[in-house]
Amino acid sequence: MGKLSGQYALVTGASRGIGRAIATLLAAEGAAVALNFRTGASEAQALAQELRERGSETLLLQGDVSERSTWVDMVQKIRTAWGRLDILVNNAGITRDKTLRKMSDDDWLGVIHTNLNACYFGVTAVMPLMIEQNHGRIINISSFVGQAGNFGQANYAASKGGIIAFTKTAAMEVARHNITVNSLAPGFTLTDMLSKVPEPVQKQILSRIPLGRFGKPEEVAKAVLFLAADGDYITGQQININGGVYM
Repeated sequence: MGKLSGQYALVTGASRGIGRAIATLLAAEGAAVALNFRTGASEAQALAQELRERGSETLLLQGDVSERSTWVDMVQKIRTAWGRLDILVNNAGITRDKTLRKMSDDDWLGVIHTNLNACYFGVTAVMPLMIEQNHGRIINISSFVGQAGNFGQANYAASKGGIIAFTKTAAMEVARHNITVNSLAPGFTLTDMLSKVPEPVQKQILSRIPLGRFGKPEEVAKAVLFLAADGDYITGQQININGGVYM
C-alpha cells in the first residue's frame, strides 16, 4: 500500500519535466493520476502507458489550462470517471524571457495567463468537488524567481510571485473544509526550460547556487508527495527547493 492509495490526483503540465516527475511519484505511491497536457501528446500518452503498465489508473486530459473551459471539461471528466479529486498540482507554466524594454504585451499576458490565471481557474474549478468531500490537497508550483526576481523575467516573476500570494489567500478561505493550499518554489531545475539556456550562462548560474548543482525534477516531486500525504497541518506556506540560491 502506497501513501496515496485510494486517492485521485490531477497534475497539469504532466507530459514532461517537473510535471512528469510529480505524476510518476504520485502514481508510484498509489494515486490514480489525471495527466493534463496542452502539447506533447506523444509524451503524455507514453507516460500514461508507462504508469498503467505499473498498475496505476490514469486519465489523459488535453487542454490549455489558461482557459476556464478547459477546467470545466477536466473537472467534469474527473467527476464522471472517479467522483472525487483529492490532489491538485498546478504545475503548467511557460517563459517568454525579455527585458522590459523589449517585452511585448503578448509576452506579458501569455505568461500571466498560463502561469497565474490557470492557477486561479484550477483552484476555483476543483473547490466545489473538494468541499463536497471535505478533503483536498492543492499544491501550486511557483518559483524562487517569484521571490527574488530575475533579469529578463518580469512577466515570469510577476506570475510566480502572484501564485505565492494567491496561495495564502486561498488557504485561508478553504481551510474550514479540510483543504490545504501550499506552494513550492523551485530554483534552477534540470528541465527542458533550463536546457535552452546557453552553457556559459548555465555556468554563471551554478556559481550562484551554494549547493553547486541544479535541482532535479524528482526533488520537487518529493516535496509534492510530502504535502499531499503528510502535510495535514501545513497550509498557506511556501517550501523552497532551490539549493540555497535564495534564502
